[in-house]
Amino acid sequence: MAWERPPGRRCGARRRCLLGAALLLGLRLCAELRRAGPQPPARGALRGPALRPPAPHLPPAPGQRRGASRRQVTYVRSGRRAPPGGGGSRTPEPGCCPPRARPRRKGPRWHIELQPWAGPARSLDEEALRFLRYISTIQIACDHMSTDSLATDSSPSKKPWSVCLDDRFGLALQMHNKQCRLYSLGLGSDDTHFEVGMANDGCEVHRFDPSVKSAHVLESERLWYHRLSIDWRDPHPAVAAQKAYSNTRKLGTILNEFGHHKIDVLKADLESAEWKVLENLILEDVLEQIGQLIFEIHLHWPGFEVSGNDSSVVRFWYSLLKELELQDFRLFHSYKALSKPQLFLKKNIFNASSCYTLSWVNTRWK
Repeated sequence: MAWERPPGRRCGARRRCLLGAALLLGLRLCAELRRAGPQPPARGALRGPALRPPAPHLPPAPGQRRGASRRQVTYVRSGRRAPPGGGGSRTPEPGCCPPRARPRRKGPRWHIELQPWAGPARSLDEEALRFLRYISTIQIACDHMSTDSLATDSSPSKKPWSVCLDDRFGLALQMHNKQCRLYSLGLGSDDTHFEVGMANDGCEVHRFDPSVKSAHVLESERLWYHRLSIDWRDPHPAVAAQKAYSNTRKLGTILNEFGHHKIDVLKADLESAEWKVLENLILEDVLEQIGQLIFEIHLHWPGFEVSGNDSSVVRFWYSLLKELELQDFRLFHSYKALSKPQLFLKKNIFNASSCYTLSWVNTRWK
């Protein structure tokens, strides 16, 4: 007797084959649609928000909430700058305080930005004439100026250190309230006429001189002497560890050690170390803690650790002084020492003295 298939089994196999074929066709259709992507809207369709391909998945930046929008910012260097606080008109500032040329830098800087050359030849004549004209041009008028010993005094040890006592800069009020602080940086000078006078007028005076016998001496009620030398770098830790008391510091380090946040007047006579010290004050943003700056500059040689040919040296000097201007300092007094040798980088040229005393005021000082 022959074996026969049970009824209905062949129909069930056919149904399974049809379902499988339909499933494969559906999967292929989905794959084709996904590969083709969204189609552009037909002409004449209602305009709506443009469709964009999905952005690749990126992990959120630190501090950014997942799902927050991301911005792409392009930084473009431009010669024009928008006024602080956005566009629109604003009240013009008084003549003493012009708008700052650029925002103050924050964070470490390793070198200053050199100014363009004075001329196409890049010669000493071009650089020197620009520099000498710059240090001889007063940038802001000071109506009430206290000057210590002008050329009427025959003593060569006296120097014309000048401070501006106009009310708009606040130094006179600070002296009246006995809240003024002055730092004097020197190298073995016996002339303390300016420091004593400022102490008597109400300033707390700190004179830093490595030739002082004791570490800290209170000479009078408001006059301190410190056996410290201001440098453009701190001593190496290994060298400092071998000395019970290292007497070389950067000005910023001394301010931190003394707990002083502001200096109303900084006076410096550093015998050719002034260029590197000034560079350090600029690079470490110490200038914003200073109200008035009085420096004696020396031009008979490049100065400590300043190298290059003569035109490059003068360009570096000029760039340092332009940095002061960019940080809102304005020259209010310039004194040419005629009693000093008339030398400019070891040459008797340009009718220049080897020594000038320059006084600036911080027009943003508060």
